[in-house]
Parts: sequence; structure tokens; C-alpha cells
Amino acid sequence: MAKTKTPTKKKEPKHPDRDEFDLEEIANTLTEAMQENKTKTFTIYKQEESLTGTVTKMDANTKLIHIKDKYMNIHKVHFLDILKISDIES
Repeated sequence: MAKTKTPTKKKEPKHPDRDEFDLEEIANTLTEAMQENKTKTFTIYKQEESLTGTVTKMDANTKLIHIKDKYMNIHKVHFLDILKISDIES
């Protein structure tokens, strides 16, 4: 009796792969945005629409970035899921 091989499903990475320099740059931008209470636009991994808001908290334990949008909703985004941070377009 022949063994049937089940196809192995390629797992998608939980977070995108980036180098140390990129991560450090994002961390610096987040810190600056929080300190200056600036509204930024965040491009987030696996999320179609970007998120615009202010950084209210950066939790070092959970690596979650708390972003408050214009409707006062708090979005908790994993640090590694933030692909890009840009100034809001006026």
C-alpha cells in the first residue's frame, strides 16, 4: 500500500522580515511622534487601509503600539507589523 503524501502548506510569516536598521528607524519615529503628539499615517502589515492617528503608548512588554485615531478609538498594533510611518498629507 502506497503512502499518500499530504501537501505541506507554506506558512505565511506572522510579521514581515526587516533588518535592524529599519526597526531602529521605526522605533525612533514612533518615539518622536509620541513625544511631540504628532498625527502620523501608519502602513500596517496585512491591513489594506493605512491608519492615521497619534501614538499614545508604546508597551515594551507586549511590543504593542497604541494609536488613537480621529474618532478617539485606540488601535493596538504590534511593533513588527508597522511597515512605514509617514506625515499626514494635508
